[in-house]
Amino acid sequence: MTALVVATSAFLLTHLVTGTPLRPRLVAALGEWPYRGAYSVLAFLTLGWMIWAYAHTAPQPLWAGLRLLPLIVMPIALILIMCGYHRNPTMVGADRLLASEDPARGMIRITRHPIMWGLMLWAASHILARGDASSLVFFGGFLAVALIGTLSMDRRKRADPNWERFAGVTSHIPFMAIAQGRNRLAWREIGWRRPLIGIAVFVVLLVLHPWLFGARPY
Repeated sequence: MTALVVATSAFLLTHLVTGTPLRPRLVAALGEWPYRGAYSVLAFLTLGWMIWAYAHTAPQPLWAGLRLLPLIVMPIALILIMCGYHRNPTMVGADRLLASEDPARGMIRITRHPIMWGLMLWAASHILARGDASSLVFFGGFLAVALIGTLSMDRRKRADPNWERFAGVTSHIPFMAIAQGRNRLAWREIGWRRPLIGIAVFVVLLVLHPWLFGARPY
């Protein structure tokens, strides 16, 4: 458990750097691409450490796990993730989309952070399903990174002159902008291909879950 806590803390700190004044200093010292390369290597190393520590930590039950919850939540999470890779102005390197005539289309009308919300739903559903201390630390680390990441993205992109226009018609919380009348739901823009890919990925993970992760999902 100690190793898992330390590894998760290192994983969190690695990702928190991107939202602090330290990031531009590192970019200035190393260059943009060397910084990204070093950051990616460090992120993967801490992630591998987390996985190793989690696999070697004995479960310490905290509550009766809601084992079937991921079966309900994960299709939604994977659809959000798959759709989030299409015309998403909040993705790294996609700032140019903020200047488009209609920057909030498809899944972005529902939430401006569909990928991160997919990750948060994945992490939260697994915390509740497992119900033990090691899962709380492990998946809680991903939940914290995704949530803090969305807030950090919003803060950084406020410097873009097109951000206020984009933020005015979108919301962090899913469906909030639609409920407030600042946007509308457009199923045609979302389409069927990416949601079907998300469901297909869910089915594959469901079948392979015992072999990939050593646990039955149901």
